[in-house]
Amino acid sequence: MAASMSNFNLKDKVALITGASLGIGAATAVLFAKLGAHLALTGRNESNLNKVGNECEKHGAKVLLITGDVTKEEDNETIVDKTIKHYGRIDILITSAGIYMLSTPIHKTSMEEYDKMMNVNVRAIFHITSLVIPHLIKTKGCIVNVSSVAGLRAFGNVAIYCMSKAALDSFTRTAALELAPHGVRVNSVNPGTTDTGIHMRAGMDDANYQKRIDNCGASHPLGRAGQPAEVANAIAYLASDAASFITGTHLPVDGGRQASCPR
Repeated sequence: MAASMSNFNLKDKVALITGASLGIGAATAVLFAKLGAHLALTGRNESNLNKVGNECEKHGAKVLLITGDVTKEEDNETIVDKTIKHYGRIDILITSAGIYMLSTPIHKTSMEEYDKMMNVNVRAIFHITSLVIPHLIKTKGCIVNVSSVAGLRAFGNVAIYCMSKAALDSFTRTAALELAPHGVRVNSVNPGTTDTGIHMRAGMDDANYQKRIDNCGASHPLGRAGQPAEVANAIAYLASDAASFITGTHLPVDGGRQASCPR
């Protein structure tokens, strides 16, 4: 049966969202609350996580907050265990935790930087996904990974970031094939430059960050940077029954950047 737009809701679905204290993860949490989901939110910044949780509760959502670092295996185990103990199931996994590194040529990139990028953007996602899969099989749930246009296109001086997101996209496709027989869907969203502050958290100063956002007028065909809420809308669609026949896909939310030629 074809899904209708009335299925674009998440009423009573249990959603585990990583990286929920900031940016796209926070915007997704608030939108999911509005759409009726029950939330398990995790992030490293306890203060920000509490603020996001309070905002979600204003929309009537049930909220479980779990402060943790997804690069630590014991934290991932705790996150999943607490979610199951609290709600009894998991219907949706959103992997929004991720990091960015400022432009650095390959020959000036340290192995420490490489390991950090891969640990957060790939290894941590693989691990928490492996823990959640048995629960998603029971509920015939879904996964939405937050990737990047950098997984679809190559950009100079950010090799390890592009590599990490390309690896995540490959994981999305292979997990989709592996889990399809169990009725579990796996997709990704691939944002372009989005005004989340991730570049400043990587060390960019305010002036250069604003310059980067302004430059999106030329680098993104729609003429601007994206907003976290716009990415959250795409995540909610893929997580909802309105996308019931979509799996193994990468949805660019990038103002057309992945389709454009360098200029």
